[in-house]
Amino acid sequence: MKWLALSLVAALLLLQHRLWLSSDGVPEVWRLGAAVDAQRAENELLGQRNRQLGAEVRDLKQGYAALEERARTDLGMVAGNETFYQVVPARPVRAASPRVPPPPVPAQRTAAAH
Repeated sequence: MKWLALSLVAALLLLQHRLWLSSDGVPEVWRLGAAVDAQRAENELLGQRNRQLGAEVRDLKQGYAALEERARTDLGMVAGNETFYQVVPARPVRAASPRVPPPPVPAQRTAAAH
């Protein structure tokens, strides 16, 4: 009876070893669970982006307001009855720097000068 109990304990320890310490045991299940959670979060972000793009496509197909806004912001277009004013920020005034003359060009010798 003692040998039977010892063999059962040994089998239990071997199974526990494989369950907790092998490459395909509980740590792998935990890693895969974390990967699934990360993928679900990414899928949710992508789904939200797809819903926004779908709404934008519907707006562009149905009305001219979205199309006009897109033309104004992306292409810089102006309607026919509007006047376009462009406000340019003033350039900062730089201090006048003294002009330095360019270095002298060395004289070239010609064959007749020899």
